[in-house]
Amino acid sequence: MPTTVYRITIGANPPSRLDKALARDVPEEAHLSRSRLARLLGDGAVSKDGVVQSDGKAKVSEGDVFEISVNEAVEVGTLPEDIPISVVFEDDDLIVVDKPAGMVVHPAPGSPGGTLVNALLHHFGGSLSGVGGEKRPGIVHRIDKDTSGLLVVAKSDAAHHGLADQFAAHSVERQYRAVCYGLPTPADPRLRGVPGVSFEDGGLIKITTQLARHKTDRQRQAVLFHGGRHAVTRFSVARGFGDHAAEIVCRLETGRTHQIRVHLAHIGHALIGDPVYGGRHKLPANAPGAETVQSFTRQALHAETLGFQHPVSGEQVSFSSPLPKDISILIKELRG
Repeated sequence: MPTTVYRITIGANPPSRLDKALARDVPEEAHLSRSRLARLLGDGAVSKDGVVQSDGKAKVSEGDVFEISVNEAVEVGTLPEDIPISVVFEDDDLIVVDKPAGMVVHPAPGSPGGTLVNALLHHFGGSLSGVGGEKRPGIVHRIDKDTSGLLVVAKSDAAHHGLADQFAAHSVERQYRAVCYGLPTPADPRLRGVPGVSFEDGGLIKITTQLARHKTDRQRQAVLFHGGRHAVTRFSVARGFGDHAAEIVCRLETGRTHQIRVHLAHIGHALIGDPVYGGRHKLPANAPGAETVQSFTRQALHAETLGFQHPVSGEQVSFSSPLPKDISILIKELRG
């Protein structure tokens, strides 16, 4: 397998740890993220004076010279599949797609095929990011199987790193439209008493918690206030349907697994159709749209806006996706 060797000289005032120093001083054209460097250290691919260096916490000094051996990216085992995809934008570096509800983003033991990655491999025809040592579409974020809407996928290594950095810095604009049970309002004294809830100008409701995998149900996320990962969701009500339901607009500050779904359930306003967090919510039998709500079998959640700085051109770009037919019908029925 072809191998490229990068010779790196540690510059002035280096970080105290080897992994951090390498991440700082590795040339940009190598496209080696800190996580990739950690794997290379663990694989014995980093050496100094011919001696393998595997401890990422080892101390370094200015002028130390390290060699990193990087194997050429290999073809990933996932097979291309001729599955239609809705392309919103595409250039040499990235593609923005409008994912339908029901499609898994990445192959997993329960979904080995029929995924967005399978479709993208066929669409790209071999033009893939090699980040991580495998030639595969550069998935830098995901949305749930039964959530519809926009995703950006890297085609080049430079785009992969640039997009990943923006998601890590929470600078990507992500707006979702959803339909929830009940009518969330800052005037509700019950809502004001929910831990993690605060209110901002413009009718925004802010939910700030920690999220972690549920202790007994590995398919769920749980709200915590100690430990876990920091999660912030802001939302406002676009319109209410009596006191029974509301169309809401959500903006993510962070992007944790199931974040909007678990946050809305936490405050007592679970998304309509959510099979995991919806609980026993239902509309009164005589309420407009009650039958449609009862038969709605996926969370009413759509990623409608995605904005970021193009990682290669530097241009600020933004894309939008109209509501899919099932959510549009749901809203129409709720309006009566």
